[in-house]
Amino acid sequence: MISFWQLKSTRFSKWAISLALISLPALGRLADEQNNVEIYQKCNPAVVNITAVTLTRDFFFDIVPQKGVGSGAVISPEGYIVTNDHVVGNAQNVEVTLSDKTQFPAKVVGTDPDSDLAVLKIDPKGKKLTALEFAASDILAVGQKVLAIGNPFGLGGSLTVGVISSLGRDIRTQTDRLIKDIIQTDAAINPGNSGGPLMDSSGRLIGINAQIVSRSGGSEGIGFAINVKTVRMITDQLIKLGRVLRPELGIDGVGLSPTLFNSLGIPTPRGVMLTEVYAQSSAKSAGLKPANRELVYGFRRIPIGGDVVYQIDETPISSMRDIFDYLAEKKVNDSVLVYFVRGKSKQSVRVKLKASPQAPAPSQEM
Repeated sequence: MISFWQLKSTRFSKWAISLALISLPALGRLADEQNNVEIYQKCNPAVVNITAVTLTRDFFFDIVPQKGVGSGAVISPEGYIVTNDHVVGNAQNVEVTLSDKTQFPAKVVGTDPDSDLAVLKIDPKGKKLTALEFAASDILAVGQKVLAIGNPFGLGGSLTVGVISSLGRDIRTQTDRLIKDIIQTDAAINPGNSGGPLMDSSGRLIGINAQIVSRSGGSEGIGFAINVKTVRMITDQLIKLGRVLRPELGIDGVGLSPTLFNSLGIPTPRGVMLTEVYAQSSAKSAGLKPANRELVYGFRRIPIGGDVVYQIDETPISSMRDIFDYLAEKKVNDSVLVYFVRGKSKQSVRVKLKASPQAPAPSQEM
């Protein structure tokens, strides 16, 4: 026979268990919210708003200032700041605003349009700056929580939260160069977030927000951030050298169609007809030759008489974009085997890659 107190005790135990089951998810949400609060308080001082003023000409050819805004992340107490190249552009004047509204003029240390990254430097004048810590890129995983702080639509100090949606994406910059190992996230990123940090739940920098996919111009849950591995490599070179050393063949050319190659009697269905081989370049040292005349084909002028590069190592080549994409994986002083057609003869040559002071822009394919 169950006594009154035993019955009360049993009912109390069931009530306590039920309450615990109800409370656990709530405690989990509160802990996650607390993490968001702590990361924001810790990292927001390291996120800056950037105002870049570029002088342009209006319809009447008068010079007028054009103002752009973006975000940046402090990466050293000495005042170095990483942002996107497209935030700074060719600005004549750059100003940085800290989270406490303190403003500083900024010097552009170096820009790299091919990776869409730039480094600024401010003189903190004795002010102690908070800098973000770099995370390791090999610990990133799809599904992990990420946080973004930035200046969307000029609303500085805005925090958004999401997850890593995918890793290993590729995007193209305004120079048509490929950036690999991009982080895709659903954390809301809008115009003005560009150049701001994407952080993990410990507040470490895992990427720099760069692009969004949007039909409306606002966030639709598909944002891209440049991986911290790339950020570290590029910023180190910009700070030390003021530019990024990239391996280049030192050529320019146009991709021709299979029909054109067949009409010209060139024994390859694909390839790039070289139009320029730059002085003191890797290609020049290897003896590659550019086109020396033109052929009128329909309404177009087609360069002919040069070497046609159709393969590098094991990679087929159909355009200058293919060449740039392949060399993006290489380093200065690496060597590659270039396959080309000279006249009607297929040949190959081993080329040691040099650093080009200026990367030639890709040509339009024909």
